[in-house]
Amino acid sequence: MKIPLIILITVLTTLNIFSQDVTGEWNGMLKFQGVQLRLVFNISKTDSGYSATMDSPDQGAKGIPVTSVSFEDAVLKLAVSSAHIEYEGIFKENLIVGNFKQAGQSFPMNLSKEKIEKQKTARYQEPKQPYPYYSEEIKFENEKDNILLAGTLTLPKKEGNFPAVILITGSGAQNRDEELLGHKPFLILSDHLTKNGIAVLRFDDRGTAGSEGDFKKATTADFATDVEAAVNYLQKRKEINKKKIGLIGHSEGGMIAPMIAQRSGDISFIVLLAGTGIPGGRLLQLQQELIGKVSGVNEADLQKTLTLSKGAYDIVSKSTSSENLTTDLTNYIRPAIKDNSAFQKPPGISEDDFVKLQVDQLTSPWMQYFIKYDPAPALEKVKCPVLALNGAKDLQVPATVNLEAIKKALEKGGNKKVTIKELPNLNHLFQECETGSPAEYAKIEQTFSPIALEEIMKWILNQVK
Repeated sequence: MKIPLIILITVLTTLNIFSQDVTGEWNGMLKFQGVQLRLVFNISKTDSGYSATMDSPDQGAKGIPVTSVSFEDAVLKLAVSSAHIEYEGIFKENLIVGNFKQAGQSFPMNLSKEKIEKQKTARYQEPKQPYPYYSEEIKFENEKDNILLAGTLTLPKKEGNFPAVILITGSGAQNRDEELLGHKPFLILSDHLTKNGIAVLRFDDRGTAGSEGDFKKATTADFATDVEAAVNYLQKRKEINKKKIGLIGHSEGGMIAPMIAQRSGDISFIVLLAGTGIPGGRLLQLQQELIGKVSGVNEADLQKTLTLSKGAYDIVSKSTSSENLTTDLTNYIRPAIKDNSAFQKPPGISEDDFVKLQVDQLTSPWMQYFIKYDPAPALEKVKCPVLALNGAKDLQVPATVNLEAIKKALEKGGNKKVTIKELPNLNHLFQECETGSPAEYAKIEQTFSPIALEEIMKWILNQVK
């Protein structure tokens, strides 16, 4: 019997759709402005349809709930309302071809059952193995929070007794190399110092890469206890000169180093790389203003946004109750969205979701602590030698105002062993740059200015003679 063509096509199409199993682990790579960000969707079948979670391995995030999942006529749709993420793709031969959307922006991203590895960017400054020194993978415990932290200890030689430094990362979940936008500044800094006789311990932030703990619930003060655990670890190593242990902190790490040095006699010196000298709320205002100007934001709109941001930071600074803070910020931000053209929500996001996103960011433990924290009191109590360096084109921690504040606080405390330097043409990452805009970071081939590396090395060698 001959089957009519139209019926045959219908049967084959139906079989093809039923053979498309969308459950399981789907891997994608999001690419934008030189950044590679892996995303994983874990899809399961339920009685009523599908459910899913999302992982972001490069940000140390797992099990993020996917709000809605649908799969009809070979079209997969996913939404993560908490992050204002949408994904839509078409199932084609075990590959889902689609687009990732967030906050009104759209990027092509395909999903596959195969594991996806980042394309390795060979920055010319990165050292190549075998290294001309001893390198050891280590773990140490933060007994206060009962977590194990993973890192790398490099020694000029396997045997000996060496001065040492601990590298402290900046804000955000960072691995031991402080890897960002294809750059590994701490790998390069560690290599340079170890080749010149300094032992270096660098480690993954809590909850990141090989380290235990919950990064999202931690504040700068919590990260300081991780560094103190690293100091305790070094003091137990026979290869380390216990009287010559220093700290090098970058950005937020430059806040943490004085916190530890002012309460510990075990710190021989500290180096602040783009460290902060002013309260967090004021720093965020300056960041917003300088980055807005270099990005070409209209001056009138920028001033309106700055005024609104200042109001929000003031609310956080004065708050003593988390519950009241959420209510106060919601009541402040909602009318601002409606009444101010400079504070518009992106398209595709409901007003309620956008307000919640702003409030959630401002009420996170880390942000509350950062906005309220003034580094001056800790700096005033630091008695060990201090080197403070900053790039003249740093838009995230503006050089002049922060270096002046650091110097003033140290002098107020009577510390005369202070070296302050503003390095020309360097940005927040200590790269030679054009404007200092964060948009340049990934595009610049240089990871760490050789001039800055030499400044750090020579000063430390002078301290450990």
